[in-house]
Amino acid sequence: MARPDRTAVEQQQQRTLARLQAVKHHFDAQPPQGRFPGKVAIVTGVGSLKGIGRATVRLLAREGAKAIYILDFDGSTLDAFAQELEQKHRGLKVVALAGDAADSDLILSTCERAKNEHGRLDFFFANAGTTGRNMTLEGLDDQGVMDIMRVNVLSCFLAVKHASAVMKKNPSEATGGSIVLTASVAGLRSGAGPQDYSASKAAVINLANTSAQILGGTNIRVNAICPGLIETGMTTFTFDRARERGTLGKVGQLNPLRRFGIPEEIAQAALFLASDDASYVNGIALPVDGGLSSSLPTAPGQFM
Repeated sequence: MARPDRTAVEQQQQRTLARLQAVKHHFDAQPPQGRFPGKVAIVTGVGSLKGIGRATVRLLAREGAKAIYILDFDGSTLDAFAQELEQKHRGLKVVALAGDAADSDLILSTCERAKNEHGRLDFFFANAGTTGRNMTLEGLDDQGVMDIMRVNVLSCFLAVKHASAVMKKNPSEATGGSIVLTASVAGLRSGAGPQDYSASKAAVINLANTSAQILGGTNIRVNAICPGLIETGMTTFTFDRARERGTLGKVGQLNPLRRFGIPEEIAQAALFLASDDASYVNGIALPVDGGLSSSLPTAPGQFM
């Protein structure tokens, strides 16, 4: 099989980076539209400087949030981030918390704190997660699998359990709420991650499905987002290796858009599900993956 022409690869990389730059510019230049006015949110997994959690918090702040509680196991960057947002958005309160998103006491106390301090909790984005590095069945061990399940699944369960309990007590004008869980295309089918990670994200998707049903009649919506390949702190190794090889433009080529995504594109989906724009969207798993999950494997243009 002939190798792809180097010039063609470079041109594809330039097109990809130009498109991502345009997407990022659109995100940064968009004026506030008041899609989250005066509301209170909790977001986990905010520690990464280029992560989905941080991009979502920026968007919630821009769209009029009253208060945001940000949490990460590594809290070293959170205080500075909170100060930056409060200086940029007048009237916004940002509370930085270092801790484990799978700690039931911490999640309960944070939800109750939001209610006590601001009278309501409108949105919980359970975004904290981790991934294994071993792609082989033989390389997985019991403890490693359970660690993945604890961080990825238990954290989402606790978000649903404790956030919904507080949201049920919201004042009449803020009845209900939205809970969004970060899943993955790896939870939809195989081929997008290690076995333990993929199984955990499948559980997250089912948790969104079942939670929407269990919370029926409360006006609390529970949905999952399934990102495709996004450049975040978790995927740094993949992207750094591609940059070293000069093949960044080939990353994400399996989806119809022929590129990878950036955190801002997932943040837009999270804002949609958090806001009243998604008032009739409940119990779904929303792929944001450039179309990767839209098809079974085929040769382009051939279906037989």
